Parts: sequence; structure tokens; C-alpha cells
Amino acid sequence: MDHAQPDLALTQLSAAKQRWAETDLNQRIAVLEQIKTHLMEVADDWVARAAEAKGIAPTSPLVGEEWFSGPYALMTGCNALLETLRQMPGKAFLDAIPLRTLTTGQIAARVMPASIWDKLLLPGVKAEVWMQPGVTRDTLADSVATAYDIPPQQRIGKLALVLGAGNIASIAPLDCFHRLFSRHQVVMLKLNPVNEYLAEFLETALKPLIDLDALRIVKGDAALGQYLCNHDLVEEIHITGSQASHDAIVWGSGETGRKNKQAGTPINTRPITSELGAVGPTVVVPGPWSAADLRFQAEHIASQKLHNSGFNCIACQMLILPGEWGQTDALLSELAAVIADLEPRPAYYPGAAQRMEQFADHSTRAQQWPRGTAPACVMVPYREGDDDWFTQTEVFAPALSTHRISGTDAADYLRTAIRFANERLHGTLGANIIIHPKTIKQIGAKRFESLIADLHYGCIGINAWSGLGFSLSQTPWGAFPGHSLTDVQSGIGFVHNSYMFDRAQRTVLRAPFRPFPRSVLAGEFTLMPRPPWFVTHKTQAPLGRRMTRLQYRPKLSQLPRLMRLALRG
Repeated sequence: MDHAQPDLALTQLSAAKQRWAETDLNQRIAVLEQIKTHLMEVADDWVARAAEAKGIAPTSPLVGEEWFSGPYALMTGCNALLETLRQMPGKAFLDAIPLRTLTTGQIAARVMPASIWDKLLLPGVKAEVWMQPGVTRDTLADSVATAYDIPPQQRIGKLALVLGAGNIASIAPLDCFHRLFSRHQVVMLKLNPVNEYLAEFLETALKPLIDLDALRIVKGDAALGQYLCNHDLVEEIHITGSQASHDAIVWGSGETGRKNKQAGTPINTRPITSELGAVGPTVVVPGPWSAADLRFQAEHIASQKLHNSGFNCIACQMLILPGEWGQTDALLSELAAVIADLEPRPAYYPGAAQRMEQFADHSTRAQQWPRGTAPACVMVPYREGDDDWFTQTEVFAPALSTHRISGTDAADYLRTAIRFANERLHGTLGANIIIHPKTIKQIGAKRFESLIADLHYGCIGINAWSGLGFSLSQTPWGAFPGHSLTDVQSGIGFVHNSYMFDRAQRTVLRAPFRPFPRSVLAGEFTLMPRPPWFVTHKTQAPLGRRMTRLQYRPKLSQLPRLMRLALRG
């Protein structure tokens, strides 16, 4: 293989790394503003190409997924960083972030909603960042944006390799942003072969960084990735992908890699951060659900599983259900019906058919839930004593396990479900809890918060899909802290995190249990309609396009049309 092009790119990046590290706030703000403009120039073509690659018809509402997980996510990432950088002197951005003390004694920072636009676009959605124990109100500023405590002329530039993910379009550029703006590093981005069609759009959108020799984008196979990981000019690595890929980089492949890992002798000693997926749990807590609640939450669970056709590291893979709840079977029936009614789309990601077959082969109780002309969703009821493969293997495909836990007391059931997720399931990236507001009240707000504190995941969604934590650039995105290279689970470190919390522990999201107008009728005073990330949303394509334009240049005059689209979804 000819390595002349990547070698040249690395040489150019290395020569510019100190210059980029020394760029001041005004220069970086100007770069991000320019990126926003360039991004809008390619947004329509980017989305059209991504939808085509994933087998989504141009007129399908599902095109909206490509808007929200592509240009929209990158545009909001620019805005979030701009907000922080503009208020970096004295870390003034912290002044507007409400803090509270949790039942555990930890500090939580409310980062969403942060503006009137947040309240209008995602009404009722809240996000808190829980800090690690030991961070106090008085010391919080000492563990925020510490990379900017170093004067520009005293910073030491570095060159990082970012290995892009193949499923979600904004993952790779947002991972680059973290290295560029939070760590002062120049970046070599190696795209995944599955979505390397993004190169032409990213090269246009990110041209201001490329012109400064702060970024280079290359395409190629696994052999090129291996070459780059071991290149003398590469000083640090970030990967979004599988644990197998991570371990191949750190320890080596095959039997040699296994022995190196066992002996604790890595073949690559560069600092490496990672986001590696999990067997993601969704916990359904018993409560007084209506028929409409069952249908809506069935759509919610279907979205957690089948957004992006099931190819998400944050997808629900283990649906935990109350065994004695009288509505468990009704919820499963609604879920099967929702899945059957979804617009068919292919399982586009390489190897999906084999992984789904393997998933089914590990159980004698596997069921095939029809999805029209699309490959059926494989559903396996998991029971104690079954093959641990289901709790330890991320399937990354349209396949789902269910697991019933006994108990009639909501708090005791939730405690048992949390213990099962913590102790039995692989990974700690994201977890979801679906719970009726009356059940939270019955448990007690403080007791419920204490239970959540015991759930060791990097992002927890309460009546919200934890995948939302990915698209909110203010929130840290990554595994629960504490993993090591020898037991990496869902990875090491956080990305996104536009407020640059250096000692974050997790993100906790909350959303309304019911959509508008049922929410208001039931006493939840929010105007959140069916969320735009639901796979059942009827207008998410035009809504995604308009919300991206609103993020580019916010205007109140855009709101009426946008609100009508949201309510029609």
C-alpha cells in the first residue's frame, strides 16, 4: 500500500501542531463561525447521500434521522463550543449554570435547558451533568476547561489520530472537535470504510481547519488504520468502534493479542480514549399506565432499538420488564405492532445478517418480529441460567433480548433491575428508565435519585432515550468512569462536553412521560409533542432540515412553521 498521502498529511499536521495550540480564542471562534457557513453549503447533499447509502427513500420521514444525526448535531456542536469559548475568560460560562447538591453529596450542573431556544425546541427536556465525588461548588471551576488555564504560548501541541465510526455521520467530526478545541490538538481523521462517502462533505464543512493544517481526512481500510496507529508522528488516539478493534490496537490481534493482554504488555503505548458500545438496558418500571401510555412507550422502545436501523452503540439491547406487572404482555404486544408498522429499511451495516443469525442461534426461544420487507427483528426472552452471550455481547443489529424481573414494589424492582444492569450486562455507555410520574412520586424523589446514583452508566435517560445525550453537545458523552485498557468495556474518557467538565461522572436526562397534549391533560405542563428522534415521527425530515437552519441563524420568524411541523409529527 502506498502511504505517501497519509505520510504527507501527518507531516503537515505535525508542523502545524504548535501553531494550532497557540491560537487564541478569537481565532477559534472565527473558525467555528466559518465552519457553520460551510456546513450549510453541503447539508442538503450530505443528508441525501447518507440516506441513499442507508437505503432510505428520498421522500421518507426517516431522512430526518440523517439530518438530526448529521448536520444538525454538528451545527449544535459548533454553537455549544462558541458559547463556551466566548465566555472562556474567567470561565464566565459557569455563572449561568445552575448547581444543586445530590442525595449522594455530589454536585450536579444543569446544562439543559440553557437558553430560550432549548426551551422552545425541546420543551420539558432537562439534562444534568453529575460530577465525580470530591468536586464541590467551591472547586468546580478548578476542574473545568483546565486546558485553557495554560496561556497559549505555554501550551504544547500534539497530533491525535481519530478513528471514525461507520454508523452516525456526526460522530467523527465531533470527536475531532473535542481534540481540537478541548485539548488543543491537531487531528488526523481516518474515516470508516462504511461511511467514507462523507469525506467530500466533511472536507468542505471543515475547510477552515484544513486550511490551517489543523485537520486532515483520509480514507482507507483496516490496514491503513493500523499503519496510522503505529506512526511515529501520532501521539494520541481516539476510537469509536468495537472492543475488538480497540484491543487489536492496544494489545495486537489473535493469540498474540490475548497473551499480551493477559500479561499487561500493550504493543501500542500511546494514550488512547474510546467509545465502544454496550449491551444497553432499558428498564420499564411498573405503574398505572393507560392504553395510550403503552402505545407511546412502545414507540419509544422501538426507537431506542431501531433508530438508524438498529446500528447504534447506544441502542437498547436488553429490555428489562416487571414480571408480575399486569401490563407487561400488553406492552410487548404494542411493541411488536409498532415494529411491524414501521417503514421497511435494509440492515445496511456489514455483517448484520450474520450477527442476527448468531443472536437467534444462541437461544431455542428466538422469535422473529416481522418488519415488512425489512429483515425481521430478532427477539429472545432471556432467563436466568441462559447463555451469558446475551448479556455480554453487543449485537449491533436489529435484535433485542427481554428479561423479566419479579417484584411488585416499584422501588425494590428498580433496585434489582439496576443491580442486574450493573453486574450482568457488558458496558456502561447508556441506560434508559421508563417510569410513570406517579410511580416516581410513590417512590419519593430523593429515594429515586439515590437509586439512579447506583446505576453506573455514562448517560441515563429517564423517560428519554440516552441517545439524546449524544446529540446534546453540552453533555459529556462516554462510558461511566473507571474502565482500564485491560477491561475497557464501553471505553475510556468523554467527548462532546462543550462546557469542558474535566471530572464529570455521568449525564442524567429527563423528558416528559407523555407527549403534548396528553401531558398537559395529565398535569405535566410541557408542550413536547412526539420527539423528533422517534422512528414513528411523520415529519422528522422537514423538521430536521428546518431545525438545522434555525441552529445556523436563529430567527423567531422561523418558529411558527417549525412548531407546526413538530406538532404534525
